[in-house]
Amino acid sequence: MCISRDMLMRRQRAILMVGSLLLNLFCSGQTVMHIENAQTWTTDKLSRYVGQTVRFDAPFYVTNNYGFSSGTYTVSPRRIYSPTNQEYPMTEGYTTIVSLNTSGTLSLSGISGYHRMGERIQNLTVRIIGTNSMQWVSGEWVGNTRTELEAGIPSVDILGEHTLLVCAFNLEYYLAENLGTGYGPDNEVQHARQKNKISTALNKIRADVFGFVEIEQGQTALAELADTLTAMTGKKYSYIDDGGSANSSYTKSGYVYCTETLKPVGALKSNNTRVQNRKKMQAFQEISTGEHFIFSINHFKAKSGTGTGMNADQGDGQGTFNYDRVQEAQSVLTDYQSNRAYYGDPDILIMGDLNAYAKEDPITTLVKGGMTDLHRYFHEDTAYSYVFRGTAGYLDHALTNRTLLEQVTGVAAYHINSDEDDSFTYDGRNNDGTMFRCSDHDPVLVGLRLGAAHTDLNIVRVTATYGGLNILNADGGYYMVGNTDGTLLTRGDINSNDYVVNLPLQSGFYIVTVYANGTAEAHKLMVVGNR
Repeated sequence: MCISRDMLMRRQRAILMVGSLLLNLFCSGQTVMHIENAQTWTTDKLSRYVGQTVRFDAPFYVTNNYGFSSGTYTVSPRRIYSPTNQEYPMTEGYTTIVSLNTSGTLSLSGISGYHRMGERIQNLTVRIIGTNSMQWVSGEWVGNTRTELEAGIPSVDILGEHTLLVCAFNLEYYLAENLGTGYGPDNEVQHARQKNKISTALNKIRADVFGFVEIEQGQTALAELADTLTAMTGKKYSYIDDGGSANSSYTKSGYVYCTETLKPVGALKSNNTRVQNRKKMQAFQEISTGEHFIFSINHFKAKSGTGTGMNADQGDGQGTFNYDRVQEAQSVLTDYQSNRAYYGDPDILIMGDLNAYAKEDPITTLVKGGMTDLHRYFHEDTAYSYVFRGTAGYLDHALTNRTLLEQVTGVAAYHINSDEDDSFTYDGRNNDGTMFRCSDHDPVLVGLRLGAAHTDLNIVRVTATYGGLNILNADGGYYMVGNTDGTLLTRGDINSNDYVVNLPLQSGFYIVTVYANGTAEAHKLMVVGNR
């Protein structure tokens, strides 16, 4: 066979290209980019490697997957969190996170297939294109996959086995009537798709009681989901009738519960401070034990829109209508004090979409009012339920008072929604009929074991409060408090199983270490004065 000069040259170029690729792959095994601290790493570390193929010695996270159809993702060696989810507004820590968030992510192109936000890439090998862009060569995908989430709901049995499962879930405009108003489904076909995705998720969760927000006013939507759960689970579900009717697509908060495990106690209490039909309170009795708890489900004023006066955006990261949300938080505390005698039990669980991140004023108001942030209590800085433009945090809260805290076994956000691309919604171009991206918020699950305090499990717990610390299950141990440069500031003995430490500290960051029961626990504490 005769080979032309042009064909020979093309073959030679192909051989050179393959050789170059193999050389790059070989070099990538030798050129390892070390990331000493993923939490403070910035993309300026890439400048010396532009044009090279390198392998990172730390895993990278997908922080945004909006460009997956073209094979481009945003990645970082850490999850990117909303500044006010991690630190109080306008503090030094807040300012640091704002700066790190803008300099810690980069574009990674050349990826095949769909990957969720939060998925990790180990042994990531890339070609550095620029200080903000890389091209995929190889890597191993691990964690936060759909397969893992389909295997079962996350555990809420951190402090013992739960007997009741409570779920709060923003359904992103779940409508059964008044379709086609521009909110929620436009027609019956879309409603059927929305119902299918939501129902699949609810059947996977199978909570004893669901607190829904963004579900249509009236009773039709609640009844539809209760009937669907009954059919899918084989257990009888019902709903709390608030007496309203649906004459529009306006949404509310509401309850669906399993009648085999729970029964309502007393009447439903509604709170219309600032927004209508979105703050509800209802007590339930666990049938097997006779124990009660109050379930407060809420949907605070959103950050969208243009606020005026005290509701204008103050430029502190909390958005518009922060003042209204603080008023709503105060009203929930007031309602609790008014209704605890009526319901005959002090135990309260406050849940729902509060449209405020963990360190914003509405949540601070609830914590100052005696509530414990369960996400923080069990998961410290790692919890999230919502991702906005690649930035994670939790708007969907679970807080409880001191008496119920001892009966909480755990809390978890079920990440079936926040890490998904929007195109998988019921009306999206990639709708696949699965439970994934059935809403824009993750459902939040809380495990309860009513009447059985878990203090006998001998697990040390440290909770920061305004003015000090609560240290549980550490009797006979001792604590040390130091600042972030390692200087010891104070220490003391712990002489009770529920020990309160009054800390005369200035505003700033501290490390609290508790030594007890043969273990040591270190916690980051931020003192912010009288915010």
